[in-house]
Amino acid sequence: MIYGYARISRPTQNIERQIRNISEYAPTAKIIAEAYTGTTQERPEWCKLLKRLKPNDTIIFDSVSRMSRNAEEGIEEYEKLYNEGINLVFLKEHQIDTETYRSAISQQIEMTGNEIADEFIKAINNVLMILAKKQIYLSFEQAQKEVDDLHKRTSEGIKTAKLRGKQVGRPVGAEIVSKKSVSAKQIILQHSKDFGGTLNDTDVLKLIGNISRNTYYKYKKELKK
Repeated sequence: MIYGYARISRPTQNIERQIRNISEYAPTAKIIAEAYTGTTQERPEWCKLLKRLKPNDTIIFDSVSRMSRNAEEGIEEYEKLYNEGINLVFLKEHQIDTETYRSAISQQIEMTGNEIADEFIKAINNVLMILAKKQIYLSFEQAQKEVDDLHKRTSEGIKTAKLRGKQVGRPVGAEIVSKKSVSAKQIILQHSKDFGGTLNDTDVLKLIGNISRNTYYKYKKELKK
C-alpha cells in the first residue's frame, strides 16, 4: 500500500497544498489527513496508520516536519519504520528517503579477508552509516528548530505589543460571533421556554445539535444579557 500523510497543527490551517503535492507524486496514494500538533507522535490518525502498516508499504510526506517536529522522537520513529521494512518518502527532503539510507548500506565496501585492510574498511563503513544517520537527524532537528523559532517570535511579538499598550488576544468575557453561534442563538430564542418558546433545554440542545451543554448555557447567558 502507498499512503500519503498530511498534517496541520490547527483546523484553521489549509491542508490542501500537502494533499495536492502528495497526489501529484503518487496519484494512487491513500491520503491520511489530520489536524494535530507535530511535537508529539501520539497523534490519532498517525497511530491508526502505524497499526495497519505492513513490510514494503510506503508513506509519503510533503516534508519531514509533517512526520515529526521533535528530533529525538522523529529519528526514533524513522529507524523503527525502516527496520520494519516501511518505505518513507519526503518530497522536500528526498536525501533522507529510506531508499537513500538503504542505498548507503548496500554500497558499503566489501571485506577483503586481509585483517588490517578489513579493519580500515570497517571504519569507513561505520563513518558512512554515521554520516547517513546524522543527515536524517539534522533534517528532523531543523524541523524542530523552525517550531522553536516560531514560538520565540510569537512570544517576543506579544511582549512587544503589551509594552506598547495593545490588547493581545480576546478581551475577557468577549463574545465570539460565528455562523454556528448565530444559528444556535436563533434556535434558542425561537424555541427555549426562557424566551417564550415551548421546549426545555434538553430538547433545544437536540434541535441545535453538535454543541456542548456548556456552550449552550453560555449562549443562553449571552442572550439574557
